[in-house]
Amino acid sequence: MPEFKDLLPANGQWKQDITNWISEDVPSFDYGGYVVGSQPKVAALFCKQNCVLAGFPFVEEVFKQCGLEVEWRCNEGDEMTAANDPSRRLLAAKVTGPTKNILLAERTALNVISRASGIATASKEVIDMARAKGYQGIIAGTRKTTPGLRLLEKYAMLVGGCDTHRYDLSSMVMLKDNHVAATGSITKAVQDARKACGFAMKIEVECLSEEQADEAIGAGADVIMLDNFSGERLQIAARSLKQRWEGKKQFFLECSGGLTLDNIDTYLCNDIDIYSTSSIHQGVPTIDFSLKLMK
Repeated sequence: MPEFKDLLPANGQWKQDITNWISEDVPSFDYGGYVVGSQPKVAALFCKQNCVLAGFPFVEEVFKQCGLEVEWRCNEGDEMTAANDPSRRLLAAKVTGPTKNILLAERTALNVISRASGIATASKEVIDMARAKGYQGIIAGTRKTTPGLRLLEKYAMLVGGCDTHRYDLSSMVMLKDNHVAATGSITKAVQDARKACGFAMKIEVECLSEEQADEAIGAGADVIMLDNFSGERLQIAARSLKQRWEGKKQFFLECSGGLTLDNIDTYLCNDIDIYSTSSIHQGVPTIDFSLKLMK
């Protein structure tokens, strides 16, 4: 069965990022490491909140670069139920190696798994709610990620069951209001983009009205983003566009703009193929983990 960790290249930049994160935490002398020494110890990684576990390959690489071995007691994507009760903290993994190395890796590893699990948990909450409401399409994150943490955050969305949307500016052409203003029209912007990106890449256009959506579809856009529509207006526009262009053009409809777990249910309809939201990764709470030396 495919595993998300196999998406990560064996010698990719993400490993250098982890090296940099560790170096950021100990740029010179490790004074605490001097105090505890190098005798071998075992530490327990505890999960202290209800969550979806994510970020395993990144955490493993932190421990590996610090000369440690990790033994997971659960699987990535598992739903941990700790009842938010510290007395019921759940064992996620055991880490073995020199004491000073365990403490060297501790904060970076906890930061990574806490952040990734927070995003995976938020992603699963939104997708579960959408499915419970009968929506069968895609819930996706956005490019509003934390600089330097995009790979980790996009990875965690996948673990939580959401789509990553475009990864970067080179992954898909997205033409927004500024692109249209700079070129003069939606049609001109789409035509110029197609000359550069060719047939193999999708072009998405941000539209603020049905009229703009019609122009974008007619110009050959692959994805039409209906941006900042109200829930009722969105559903009416989506049905109208799908009916008007049926059998003439193939395209996806996307809804974006201010969507959160608290309001997305008022926008959901199966005429919309994609709902994109930054609420599954931007500003979501981290999950509480701890790493404790065992006696």
